[in-house]
Amino acid sequence: MRFTTRPTLQGTFGMVSSTHWLASQSAMAVLEGGGNAYDAAVAGAFVLHVVEPHLNGPAGEVPILLAPAGGEVRVLCGQGVAPAGATAAHYRGLGLDLVPGTGPLAAAVPGAFDAWMLLLRDHGTKSLDEVLRYAIGYAEHGHAPVERVGATVETVRELFETEWTSSAEVYLPGGRAPRPGELLRNPGLAATWKRLLAETAGAGDREARIDAAREVWRCGFIAEALVRQARRPTLDTSGEHHTGTLTAADLAGWSASYEEPVTYDWNGWTLCKAGPWSQGPAFLQQLALLPPELPPYGSADYVHLLVEGCKLAMADREAWYGDAAGVPLTDLLSARYNAGRRALIGDEASYDLRPGSPGGRAPRLSAHAHRIAADEGDYDALGVGEPTVAKPTTSAVPGEPAVRADGATRGDTCHLDVVDRWGNMVAATPSGGWLQSNPVVPGLGFPLGTRLQMTWLEEGLPNTLTPGRRPRTTLSPSLALRDGEPVMAFGTPGGDQQDQWQVHFFLAVALRSAVRGGPDLQGAVDAPNWHTDAFPGSFYPRGMRPGSVTVESRTDPEVVAGLRRRGHDVTVGDAWSEGRLCAVARDPRTGVLSAAANPRGMQGYAVGR
Repeated sequence: MRFTTRPTLQGTFGMVSSTHWLASQSAMAVLEGGGNAYDAAVAGAFVLHVVEPHLNGPAGEVPILLAPAGGEVRVLCGQGVAPAGATAAHYRGLGLDLVPGTGPLAAAVPGAFDAWMLLLRDHGTKSLDEVLRYAIGYAEHGHAPVERVGATVETVRELFETEWTSSAEVYLPGGRAPRPGELLRNPGLAATWKRLLAETAGAGDREARIDAAREVWRCGFIAEALVRQARRPTLDTSGEHHTGTLTAADLAGWSASYEEPVTYDWNGWTLCKAGPWSQGPAFLQQLALLPPELPPYGSADYVHLLVEGCKLAMADREAWYGDAAGVPLTDLLSARYNAGRRALIGDEASYDLRPGSPGGRAPRLSAHAHRIAADEGDYDALGVGEPTVAKPTTSAVPGEPAVRADGATRGDTCHLDVVDRWGNMVAATPSGGWLQSNPVVPGLGFPLGTRLQMTWLEEGLPNTLTPGRRPRTTLSPSLALRDGEPVMAFGTPGGDQQDQWQVHFFLAVALRSAVRGGPDLQGAVDAPNWHTDAFPGSFYPRGMRPGSVTVESRTDPEVVAGLRRRGHDVTVGDAWSEGRLCAVARDPRTGVLSAAANPRGMQGYAVGR
């Protein structure tokens, strides 16, 4: 019998899993009130903006995968594009060689709000008031914050007090950071949503009112405040004050949109991901790289195989992914191409960055990637693959997230999955617009995002900073089908680790029938996990650590020893430090619904009945 931290929840009415219990329960309340999975997801998402402000916000971004009952899986892209003035030449002219990790120069057109509104309009049933009331309540009347909110604010206390004073007004009331057991309020955010509701009250029916709200965001008082903030000189991670490039025309001209998912069939499963403007296809390629017969689950050989396959897929991500035309995705996921790539996996750990040549095309890496790949010392010890956020003027007190010697901190992301009694399913990974990314916009209660830090300032790359293009993100929710029926929605925060942790989780679920005593949904979430930083990180300052593998201390010591014998540079981390997965599932034969949530960090919860 395997140990799990919690039971896998099962029922027939509805299931929600998210990275915060208040979001999960708010979404469940919507289901209990007759709403469907999409109504519930929108309500939960706006609560996440309030209760996890260090992990996401309304001006951030979100990819959403949705599977309507009896319909086709779709991707709803809530990733905004680079503004018209955000050219690589402009940034280089400012003396920059990388996009800063904070501040208005790093702000893409905000995407999250419009995506949630589009989901509610097209697939939901509830009114704007009904889905926003939970977020408004927590923002206006307060919620007891998790410890990490206060710890994050402490890391940037001096920055807030001396530079980002509008943020201090919200997150240092009376000079004190938020504390567990005390109420944290955000009256500015509550007022924003209440004004939005008031201005759209006479717009017409449910759908017309949602469209009116989208117009207020794009062209009304919200847009005006966002543009004013973007034009305000702001201290960022470069150590200089910069103004951004976001304009009223940028906001007015963009909206969220639907796309076909990228899919891959593996052992009777069909996995659905967003396109190569995300890192989602790297999950699919890791499956394509697996041999027909796998080593014993959890063994050193098994972990070695997955880590080495991840390095190859992420090297291809670095060379080929972006929002530019011509990403050779068919070749990258083809059996022939991956058979050749699989042959590169030997008995020893690889230390080289080895992108392939799909269709005979020559790969091109950025000069920065070449430089850090050749210098093993260029390593951001704080966590290569997670978002860079605020940089205080001095090192802050110890806490989570950690603080580097130069003061830069690391942020993260949220996740939310819902399945309802009708079989509708949704997976979403909201991120960006962190309280540590940009100053709180006066009068709105939330900051701009910083997703442009994931682009390059070198011309001619698939992910070069280019007006009108989306930055290639790490946000990567997942949907899995069996025999054409959606059966599981899942995902995780974690930056570059997202599609590493998810592969391990998915295989733990998929191999259950082949592994005696294998984990159920919660067991797969709880199972010891790992990641590698052996490729250029997606966030400023874009470091890497060749040959690295970080494992949880719960990992079998024989596995750790076996990896080291194979030449892996193994770091043994805390017992519960790798992976922050959420998942919901539905058995189409019986209608039984399931859910599980990550115990790491002690705030992710699943609810359902």
